[in-house]
Amino acid sequence: MGKHDVRESTQTEELRIFMKRLLEDVRAMERMLEMGVIESGVRRIGTEQELFLVDHTWRPAPIAPDVLRAVNDPHFTTELARFNLEFNVDPLMFGGSCLRTMEQRMDELLQRVRTAARQAGGEVVMAGILPTLTKSDLSLENMTPNPRYLALNDAMTRLRGGEYAFDIKGMDELAFHHDSIMVEACNTSFQVHFQVSPDEFARVYNMAQAAAGPVLAAAANSPLLFGKRLWWETRIALFQQSIDTRRTVSHLRDQTPRVSFGRQWVQSSALEIFREDIARFRPLLSAEVDEDPLEVLEAGRVPLLRALQLHNGTVYRWNRVCYGVSDTGKAQLRIENRTLPAGPTIVDEVANAAFWFGLVSGMMTRYADITGEMAFEDVRTNFFAAAQHGLNAQLTWTGGRLEPARDLILTTLLPLARDGLRASHIDEADIDRYLGVIEERVAANRTGAQWSLASFVSLGRHGPLGERLSALTGATVARQQEGEPVHRWKLARLEEGGGWKQNFLFVEQYMRTDLITVTEDEPVDLVAQLMEWNHVRYILVENDANELTGIVSQRALARLVGRIGATGLGGPLPVSEVMRPDPITVTPETPTLEAIGIMRRRQIACLPVVKNGHLVGVITQDQFMEIAGRLLEEKLRQP
Repeated sequence: MGKHDVRESTQTEELRIFMKRLLEDVRAMERMLEMGVIESGVRRIGTEQELFLVDHTWRPAPIAPDVLRAVNDPHFTTELARFNLEFNVDPLMFGGSCLRTMEQRMDELLQRVRTAARQAGGEVVMAGILPTLTKSDLSLENMTPNPRYLALNDAMTRLRGGEYAFDIKGMDELAFHHDSIMVEACNTSFQVHFQVSPDEFARVYNMAQAAAGPVLAAAANSPLLFGKRLWWETRIALFQQSIDTRRTVSHLRDQTPRVSFGRQWVQSSALEIFREDIARFRPLLSAEVDEDPLEVLEAGRVPLLRALQLHNGTVYRWNRVCYGVSDTGKAQLRIENRTLPAGPTIVDEVANAAFWFGLVSGMMTRYADITGEMAFEDVRTNFFAAAQHGLNAQLTWTGGRLEPARDLILTTLLPLARDGLRASHIDEADIDRYLGVIEERVAANRTGAQWSLASFVSLGRHGPLGERLSALTGATVARQQEGEPVHRWKLARLEEGGGWKQNFLFVEQYMRTDLITVTEDEPVDLVAQLMEWNHVRYILVENDANELTGIVSQRALARLVGRIGATGLGGPLPVSEVMRPDPITVTPETPTLEAIGIMRRRQIACLPVVKNGHLVGVITQDQFMEIAGRLLEEKLRQP
């Protein structure tokens, strides 16, 4: 959940003091491992559930403060954006009915937050990435006003030089810039915690790394961002790029991003990870730390190691080591699995967790040392292949054999996970229930990502993109409330978006972004051909920086033809001679009624959409004629 009484580390002296505290915490951790004061012989599990909040148009709703006040429960906490929330399930002993209990407690908390969200005029969605998110939702106005988030944004923006660049290639390609860390708020996850003993940490952590790729392949649920079909688990690429503080340099340099899978196997203890992260990543945040951890140890108490926890919270390994002190005052080490997306349902999530717990436990029984069975580079490659291709990925397993993810999971890994859960004394009925969900999902080739993409394709070109994405979100909410696992879901239908009107509220929802443009120096002949080939009456003019510089209308070309007939031309005429410079524009956030008013008052039929000086889209009179036609049809159908 993170500490909130923090600040950005910018002052040199303050940074030195915090680093000194951080090194003291590491020395205390060394001493604690030598003394054996970190809890051993106990296996606990826990979860963190992140959520989206939406309004009745299925768009992000910044109502988290209202919802938190309504639930009034310490299990719930804020996230980066006002349209995100998180709840936490209390730790459970790993064994017996723990998986069933986890599902029951998660369902209870989900029902509470649903009720509170509805009271605030909203609804809850569990999705790795919300389909209806737009870039405009990622403004600083939607950031939760929390010192930690504000300080983190300031630090990250300073390190990145003020600009965040994103480039993700999948079935489609998405490249854009942003000005804050708010892009991170596009991602929500289902984080799973696994407590381990210090003496077994390295072995269990390496098993968790090996299990990450196959489990992610079966759990993928984030294939769409801004209407683009990208990775099957786009969260992986998006989160890494949103928290990347590296800058390009003049020569090749091996730099590790703050979000990473890791560089190598762990050899002996959790200290290796803490030391490496301190060596590679400068502190982003600091806080006043008045604890002397070695003195606390000498007094027979357990130190909080707050500086270590704060720094560790700003380094985002996909499998992260966590130190904490329990309510009973015992020091603990946990592996936090950050790879799994939120959704599609609670039962799907617990099934994903069961698969991961079981696979890690099964490998512990099967292999003395997984590092002797697999190369780390193969494990890392598996993870990113699973993120990109889901169940279609080719994965390398022990012995160097390469198999399709589906075959590997069904024939090798599910039986291994079953053995692991049995060895952990999980109730047999629960093993059958949760691993059965994974088996049926994989056999049917229907993960959350595949359902989303199949629904998106089935909706075809019916209505604007925003209407199809609303239908996808509305269908997701409806099926989550029914509670059936995703492999049994019917595809989304257009009417589940709640009607087409709500998808024309703002320009961004329906503007055309696939633009045909020219530059000022190109010949007018090109403009004429582009109009004919594409059946349009306007061509936008931009420079090499994608800044709008003018517009050429069919009427302007007609006037040119008349002039040519009277005087003739000595050579190709540049676009700059006929374009209308400095055209009237709107932003993506402009309400539709305002855009219509502008077009009527100014008597124009084409309105470019500009954001921060850059051309991002266009709306035309033809689109409003389509809206009017749908309104008229709807009116005539009424009795």
